[in-house]
Amino acid sequence: MFTNEKWDKIDALYSVDAICGFLAVICPGFENTYKQKENETPPYYWPLEEGVGHFSQWSKSTKRQFVDEIRLGKASEWVVVMGNEGGDLDSMTAALTWSYHLSHLALNTTHTLSQPDPNHPPHPKKAIALLQTPRDALDLRPENKLALRNVQMSPGHRDLLTIDELPLPAEELAKQLKGIVLVDHPQPLSVWEGARVLSIFDHHKDRGNAPDARPRIFEGTASCTTIVAREMLNELEELPKEYHMPHEVVELILDAIALDSDGLKKGTPEDKFTSRRLLKRSNWKSEKLLEVMDRLDNEMKKAKKDLEDLGVRDLLRRDWKGDIVKTKSERYPEVHLGLASIPYSLDDQIKRTLHETTQSWFEIEGQWTKEIKADISLSLNSYKLIKKKVEKDGKQKVREVCLVVRASHRLDENSATSLFNAIKETIDESPFIDAEPWHKVDELEQRQMVWVHHVPNGGRKLIRPIIEDAVKNWK
Repeated sequence: MFTNEKWDKIDALYSVDAICGFLAVICPGFENTYKQKENETPPYYWPLEEGVGHFSQWSKSTKRQFVDEIRLGKASEWVVVMGNEGGDLDSMTAALTWSYHLSHLALNTTHTLSQPDPNHPPHPKKAIALLQTPRDALDLRPENKLALRNVQMSPGHRDLLTIDELPLPAEELAKQLKGIVLVDHPQPLSVWEGARVLSIFDHHKDRGNAPDARPRIFEGTASCTTIVAREMLNELEELPKEYHMPHEVVELILDAIALDSDGLKKGTPEDKFTSRRLLKRSNWKSEKLLEVMDRLDNEMKKAKKDLEDLGVRDLLRRDWKGDIVKTKSERYPEVHLGLASIPYSLDDQIKRTLHETTQSWFEIEGQWTKEIKADISLSLNSYKLIKKKVEKDGKQKVREVCLVVRASHRLDENSATSLFNAIKETIDESPFIDAEPWHKVDELEQRQMVWVHHVPNGGRKLIRPIIEDAVKNWK
């Protein structure tokens, strides 16, 4: 019997590299085409089926130029626009939008990232969007796949630059870049701490990072893409002559805003006003705004829920956000904390394992966190429980918090237990979570704990700061 994890390994056998390697054996002459000098982009990579339209061509061309110029030592000429490592539609779209804007904005405008120089002719800025998600994890978000297909991007995400395609390690590249722009994220991951933060656009809590960044905008919109799109439109419309804004970019932005704002039903006035400005530039300009946004929201939500075929490992990594957290411990000043958001109950996920036991789930979780060297992991599960006389639709939102602290990478057994107890005590006593032990808590083993709570907005935005504070204060 094949588990989902075994199917993952089988799928990996049919990668582009594997297929081309096979052809090199059976097809005379293919070997000379397949074999390349080290670090060169294989020629078979680009002739595959391509996306059409200006946006796809620009993205692919920019990616090739970036990779080539980094290898030539020209990193100081580039700005990298990056979202959070979860790689959701909002984060991806915001990064693509702002990088497109920067690359088309001339230096003789009033753009805030650089001072205009009348002695130099206008020319575009070198900017690229980076998805801080491995390429093989992009399709774990089917809504992203649908949105990119709708705007005619190349299949297989070949137009996009992912974290595992960087020509240099992130820590090394960070020190060489002209700078980075953060979207949908308040501070850079630890691997990018060596880079200058030029701008920040976010709809989360301001953590005080990069106070000199310009623009530096923290605003409570439903979608971060709203903020980026508004600033883009403001600067675009101030230009003496607008650069070409393809309808594909506009429609990708509307997809992201629609999904995050529930078709504008939960949108702020800024989400609605910016969406109206964007609609006028789209192929849907003759339609009514709310009808368009409701349709897009339904399409994206339907795709987003199509996760039935994912195994536990893929559910954990599809929306994983983690980084180094500094502690007060002299012996362990840094630990790696990660959080996964999963739209299924733990009981449901357990049924997807080979033996359908609680510890089967934790074994898969342990393999994943060992692979990425996470010391602390939390799986934040959410689902709806059907009950009578509960809410208008008869469903109650239930949330779970699964905590594991692992020894072997940074922590020894005693320290891991101490850290686990500190986090567990924080969750047990937090008035903001009001958590209760899971119904199968007696099946848990050392440094494992699962809670259930019903806080409506009790996802990662609530849990992460609470856990980070507990880890920072651990000695």
